[in-house]
Amino acid sequence: MRKDITYLYENRHKHLSGSLCLFVLSLFCFAGTIKAQNTEEQEKKIYLLHANTLEFDKNVSADYRILRGDVRFRQDSAYMFCDSAYFYEKNNSMDAFGNVRMEQGDTLFVYGDFLYYDGNDGLARLRDNVKMINRDVVLTTDSLNYDRFKNVGYFFDGGEIKDPENTLTSLYGRYSPDTKIAVFNQNVELVNPRFTLYSDTLIYNTNTSVADIVGPSKIVSDSNIIYSDLGWYDTKADIAMLLDRSRIESKGQTLTGDTIYYDRNTGYGEVFGNMFLNDTVRKLIMTGDFGYYNELTQYAFSTKEPMAIEYSQADSLFLHGDTLKSQVVGDYRLMNAYNGVRFFRTDIQGVCDSLRYSTQDSTIVMFTNPVLWNINYQIYGDTIFINMNDSTVEKVVVKDFAFLAQHKGDVYYDQLTGKVMNAYFQDGDIHKMDMSGNVEVIFYPEESDKSLIGLNNAQSSYLKAFFNKRQLDKLTMWPEVNGSLTPLPRLVPDKLYLKTFHWYSDLRPTSKEDIFRQVKMAEEDIVRPVRIFTQDELEGNTDLD
Repeated sequence: MRKDITYLYENRHKHLSGSLCLFVLSLFCFAGTIKAQNTEEQEKKIYLLHANTLEFDKNVSADYRILRGDVRFRQDSAYMFCDSAYFYEKNNSMDAFGNVRMEQGDTLFVYGDFLYYDGNDGLARLRDNVKMINRDVVLTTDSLNYDRFKNVGYFFDGGEIKDPENTLTSLYGRYSPDTKIAVFNQNVELVNPRFTLYSDTLIYNTNTSVADIVGPSKIVSDSNIIYSDLGWYDTKADIAMLLDRSRIESKGQTLTGDTIYYDRNTGYGEVFGNMFLNDTVRKLIMTGDFGYYNELTQYAFSTKEPMAIEYSQADSLFLHGDTLKSQVVGDYRLMNAYNGVRFFRTDIQGVCDSLRYSTQDSTIVMFTNPVLWNINYQIYGDTIFINMNDSTVEKVVVKDFAFLAQHKGDVYYDQLTGKVMNAYFQDGDIHKMDMSGNVEVIFYPEESDKSLIGLNNAQSSYLKAFFNKRQLDKLTMWPEVNGSLTPLPRLVPDKLYLKTFHWYSDLRPTSKEDIFRQVKMAEEDIVRPVRIFTQDELEGNTDLD
């Protein structure tokens, strides 16, 4: 029995000790809660520190005191000053008038003519001639609601924030001295010595001087105009990252892209995704998935499926290469295309390894294995020069080695080759051609019913050809001509073609979309000139009709 009593006593003692511990802990928690509540109440309580005079009517149930002269209040670590005030001590609020000033530490000062302050929620309503000064940042407005507990100021009837870099104004806005972030809404204007930014919504960091563009915005300067709906602009470093199909307009040039990195100091704009550069002065467009443009030098670069469009004529020229480069020289633009060059226009199409185009005289120069097509003619050679006038091709010059071919049907081709060729165009068609140096021809005279008579092969030093209705009509060769006519039934395959003949129809661009088709001239298909005879071997003058 004693053991049971002892056991029961010990268990009761343990339960009692546990209960006492919980009770004491509860008392501590309750005391802590009361202390925290008291501390919070003390932090929120407004204390009157000084006033020259204090008035109240004890016979009137007014719940305020009238304070005049050098009035000073304190709430926690914040101080408030004014000329006079109504102090509602029971409600922990106040109305302050004249030379109102609030101080938060040594970095934040708020001024106004009137202050209506509720100490319980920390909301200060300042009116007329309001200024919030946070180090070198000054917010000016006539109506400011300042949340002292959150340390955020709100203006809603027009306001201005000024720092060493910029002056920003808007209809609505807020500023946080802690985060240095200002948010502006409606009629936003950021004025910088080098530009002005207009927007509907803007976020600005007064510490970094970076403006976050979060709505339709326009940045205007002497050098350009920038349009963007999304991105950021570092107003101190003068660099920007512009997203969401932004564009930059400068001196008749418009640069658009999915993402644009822009450096105003160097005039450099780098584009990532769907670049579109439009030179409206020189009627030239460059596109690509990556590229850049310098507005100071007007140099442009494009790669990753690049394309150039020359639209000065009624018939636009579409050009593609692995890389496109463009530079303004004086008043004209010079463009270069490299590797796998292909272009399409209704009247002419071409392929080559590299190309140069000048808007000064509308000249295209094709380098390295160039091939040019016009209607049913194929021209290739060492280097091809194309002169365009008005809305069509005016002249084609081929130097060092030239070859013109026309498909007559089946396995038959008219062929003319020489060292230098000058072809003249009318209404988009070849109508006359001069050729000199090691001239050799194969052509097929026709009966009146267009049936072929045979193969005419001739060699000379000079040639003049005339074309009618897109067919070779007349040849004049001189000074001496060596030639022969072989009837069609007696033709053998190895006599059908000149040594430098090749038909490149599979390479020909068929549309503006087809310029992106990847084709490459095989090594065995590359034609190199073969010297047939010397000029001293040929003399005389002969007409071949």
